[in-house]
Amino acid sequence: MTTQLPSSNDHFTKKAVETTIKISMILLLFAGCFYIIQPFIVPLVWSLIITVSIYPVYSRLVLLLGGRQKLSSFLIIATLLLIIAVPCGFLVKIIVSNVEELAHQLLDGTFVIPLPTEKVATWPLIGSSLFKYWTQASTNLGEALRQIAPQLKILGTWLITSSFSLTVSILQLLLAIIISGILLVNAEGGHRLALAIGKRFVGERGEEFQHLSEETIRSVATGVLGVALIQSLLAGLGLVVAGIPSAGLLTLVCFFLAVIQLGPSLIMLPVTIYVFSCHDTLFSLIFMVWAIFVGLIDNVLKPLFIGRGSSIPIVIIIIGVIGGVVFSGIIGLFVGPVVLALAYELFRVWLFEEESV
Repeated sequence: MTTQLPSSNDHFTKKAVETTIKISMILLLFAGCFYIIQPFIVPLVWSLIITVSIYPVYSRLVLLLGGRQKLSSFLIIATLLLIIAVPCGFLVKIIVSNVEELAHQLLDGTFVIPLPTEKVATWPLIGSSLFKYWTQASTNLGEALRQIAPQLKILGTWLITSSFSLTVSILQLLLAIIISGILLVNAEGGHRLALAIGKRFVGERGEEFQHLSEETIRSVATGVLGVALIQSLLAGLGLVVAGIPSAGLLTLVCFFLAVIQLGPSLIMLPVTIYVFSCHDTLFSLIFMVWAIFVGLIDNVLKPLFIGRGSSIPIVIIIIGVIGGVVFSGIIGLFVGPVVLALAYELFRVWLFEEESV
């Protein structure tokens, strides 16, 4: 009786099955890990962006404080939290106060809409119809609201959705700032880990690509904050000249909105309507032009600021910023140019290495 040895085909099939099972188990493990950390992906990405952006400031502060890393990290994170929390706190306080006052007036029956001035009727295009509707709202609010009930329903749904998204984004940003404080204290270990990952993927060029990523993130962050500061200062100048109440607070809110990429137009638009109702037409038109200028100037300044200090061509950075924002929102503002810069550099290295051989 003879024993039949396994053929090479059987051996190959066995190895293929074993390899498939192992790969499937690894993929399942990665999928499980992804679903577990999915709620924390956005804060983690934000924390990495914040850490890379503020690390130079952190390094200088550590030197000034005699090597006290935890204290330096605490001071920086506390400052960032105040920058975010103070405008949010003031904004919430104003909204709550206004809502409470409106609720009391509605309950007491003292809520009235003042009659428009004759000047409103002279506004171009919308003046006449707005004057009629405003007058109706002043004399018969219920009927005026019934006329725009469908629009109010759409607006209410949009406001609720936008408020929820904005609240979640702010909470994620606050959590990311706290996480970045932990990352700053462990910056050296994080640097070694990033370097090891870079070398694993691209060999000896890992450090070069890691430096490129940091450079791009800092360039974009500097551009975002720089443009937000310029926009808010210009907006504040217009508010002060127009004599708008609480101009300083509104300027702070404009800066916050510009940082989170919503823009100061959310403040400047209602302020412009207010200016038209209480100032002469010429001044109101000049203020409207100024408000439009402030709202659109970031489209010119961002490419100029973001491209500075980066070795990557500015067109690559701009395409990455625009494409990243369209693809994944505000985080794409940072992730987009980093991904595109790395891809560009890989392509350039591959292209010119071939020529140098």
